[in-house]
Order: sequence, then structure tokens, then C-alpha cells
Amino acid sequence: MFKRLPGDEARNLVSTTPDTAVVFRPAVLKTPALVTFIVYGWRFLAALVRTTWRHPVAVAIPVTLGIIWNVYGWPAAASTLGFAVLSLLAWACTAPGSFARLVGWRLLAWWRLMSVYRRHWQSVMDVSGLAKRVHGHVYMPRLLRVTCDGWADRVTVRMLGGQAVKDWTDRIDNLAQGFGAASCRIALLKGGRLLITFPRTDPLAAPMPALPIPDEPTVGPVEIGRQEDGKPLRLKVHGTHVLIAGATGAGKGSFLWDTIRGLLPAMRAGRCEVWALDPKLMELSFGRELFQGRYAADPAECADLLDEAVSVMQKRATRFAGLQRSHSPTVEDPFVLVIVDEVAFLTAYQPDRQLRQRTSAALATLATQGRSVGVGVMAALQDPRKEVMNIRNLFPDKIALRLDESEQVDMVLGDGARDRGALADHISPVPELGAGVAYMRLETSPEPIRVRAAYVSDTDIRAMVAYHGQAA
Repeated sequence: MFKRLPGDEARNLVSTTPDTAVVFRPAVLKTPALVTFIVYGWRFLAALVRTTWRHPVAVAIPVTLGIIWNVYGWPAAASTLGFAVLSLLAWACTAPGSFARLVGWRLLAWWRLMSVYRRHWQSVMDVSGLAKRVHGHVYMPRLLRVTCDGWADRVTVRMLGGQAVKDWTDRIDNLAQGFGAASCRIALLKGGRLLITFPRTDPLAAPMPALPIPDEPTVGPVEIGRQEDGKPLRLKVHGTHVLIAGATGAGKGSFLWDTIRGLLPAMRAGRCEVWALDPKLMELSFGRELFQGRYAADPAECADLLDEAVSVMQKRATRFAGLQRSHSPTVEDPFVLVIVDEVAFLTAYQPDRQLRQRTSAALATLATQGRSVGVGVMAALQDPRKEVMNIRNLFPDKIALRLDESEQVDMVLGDGARDRGALADHISPVPELGAGVAYMRLETSPEPIRVRAAYVSDTDIRAMVAYHGQAA
């Protein structure tokens, strides 16, 4: 604050040097030493309590060793420390799983907190523009917690008052580079808190061979690959519809054949049927024996097969009306999965207008009414624009493989998906690195997850045909 002159005295001041401005010196308030000691003492106690509360183990270890040293001498303290270290090593060797869960990941989280995030927090927040300066005072987002597992660091942050999630999602590249990660993903928790995920390793870097055919018949979720955190990827196909989009060579066929592979036992048991539409005549024709006559490649035949699926759906709906609201697969009423490869050729690029309208109308009818009666649709396409596929919002579950443009990511996965870390346009075009890698957004969760489907080779498809031909 500035010292104010009484009355009109400031207006009447005259300087002997016209080019020199009158300077008002701010008033200086001298704080008593006792008050200063009390303030700093209170801050020290608060920091001590906060550190003890947040890191009880890290505080208890030096305190315990100090007490033993003071009471029994340094040899006893050294022996205690050595015994504890040897016990932890023995635990890590004999039961690595429980050691990592209870001790190892906690130690790693503390080390990453101190050596990476807390060390660089202020500079990264300042440079990326997430810290704010108001009247000379710096307001910094608060770093709350760091947890680790075998795949990534998860950092919990409290945003500044008035900040939005978009302020952070617009700076994911800054955050990843600032903390030395290849990428990062941001999810809103609650109460102004964010969960920022920084991957340390990539379990999806290498292609996966075809998964074993399940032993028990099931209509899903079927295991088709692996998630970014190393967990199995299970895709729900019964009771939903799935849209798959990706550029040429991105690996759409992997998702199609992995799904069929997971459904094989149910197909052989008569509880599931796969109907295939293959206008490209290259992907699904290799295993057409699996579809038992429910295979079409000609556009007119594709439209007829879709109309037949609509008829099956409507007949079931008539029989189920007033009796049941959901479908359970049986031999009499098996789950029907309609797989459409290169659906854009049938809905947009087909020169026959009447066939386009029939195909679009049948797909829209199946997508709006088929879930509850056990008729699902899995459609794959290259171009996700609305004029090419105007019913894409009718598919609850969506998968985006490598795409050519960043705008296409939100077209497939929904608005804001790319801001949340679904960088499908950054997937490598090299087959060994990017084929089958995708971002998946499920109906049950708005957050995209990075996945990779297993690769099903021609030899695997032949084995599937032979398996299906065996007696159940």
C-alpha cells in the first residue's frame, strides 16, 4: 500500500525538476519478532503433520531407527536396518506379486513423486500456462497423489478455481514432454480433481499371435487382444453394436476375425450365428464355410441378407413382446451377429440408389431395435464422415484404428475423445508397430482406452474352419 497525503496536499506538490516525477514511498510495517517466530513455527508444525499423514511409512522408518540408535547404540540400529532390508529382499524373491502390490509400487510411486513430478512441477505448470499470476501472486495447481503400477504413473491433481478440463486437455503434449513421457491421458474425477496417466512402458509395442479358441461356448464378452495396461481386452458383442473405423492396412480385419474366433464354440453349439457381408470379397470370404450360407458379397445379395436379418429381428420382437425384455442365446433363438466389412461401399459408394436406401434402412433398423432381441451389428469402414455413414451414432461401442486426420477421431469416438488422449491419427503406419492398435470407447465409459487386437493369420482361419466342421 502507498502512504496517502492528507487533503489536497498531493495536488499542491511542486517539484524543482520538471522532468522528475513525485515518488511516494510505501508504508513499511515492522512485524514483531515474536509474531514472526509464531508464524514460522506454526508452518513448520503444519508441514510436519502433513508429511506424517501423507507418508507415514517414510517418516516411521527414520524415527524408529533414531530411537533404536539413541537407546541401544548404532550397532543395533544398523542390525535392524539390515534385517529389514534382507526380509524385504526375501519377500520380493519368494512372492513378487504381493511384494509389488504392497511395497514395490508404493516405493516406486514415492520415488517418482520426489524425483520427477514434485521436482519439475512448478516449471512445467508455469511453462505450459496452467499456473496463473494474479497481481504478482502465483497460483499453482496442486499435486495431490502419485500411484504406480507396471504400466503407468497416475497423478491426481486439483485444478485451480475457474479452470476447466479443456485447459488441461489442450496441453497434453506439454505435460507429456515436461515429465518425460511418450503420451498422457486426462480424466475428470470429481470436485475439481483430475487423474493424469503417464505411461512408462508399452505392452502393445509388439504384435500378438492369435489367441486360443475358448473352451466354453460364450457370446461374450469375447477376448480379442490386450489393453494398454496389459490386461486382456474383452469385447462385448451381445447386447450392443460395434463400429470399427480405420485407414487401409490399419488392422480392421483383426477385430473381425478375433471376434469370430471367440464366438466359435458358441457357433458350433448352435447358440450363435455370424452373418457376413463382404462387398470387398477379400476379408471374410477366406472363411465363408463358417457362416453356413449366411454370406453375401454382391450388393443386391447383401441387401437381401440384411432384410432377412430385419425379418428375424421383428419376428423375435413379436414373440418376446410382453414376455421378456432381454435375449438369452438358445439353440431355438441364437444370437445373430451381422458383420459388415466396408459398409461405406453399401451405404455411400454404391451406384444403385435403391440398393443404398435398402441397405441404409436395414442397418438403421437393426441398430435401433436389434439389441434387445439378440441381433447385433459389427460394421467396419475406412471413411467415418457423416455423409458416408450417417448412422454411426447408433453404435454404442466404437473403435478407432489408425486414421488419416485428427478430426476423424472425434467423428468416430465422439466429441472430445482426442482431447482425452485418443490419438488415433498418431498410430504408426508400420504394420509391425501399428496394425491392430486402436482406441476404443465403450458405452459404459466415456474415456477412450488404447488396445491392440491379436493377429489372425490365414493358417489360423483354416484351423478355425476345421474346428467348426468338427462334431460338437
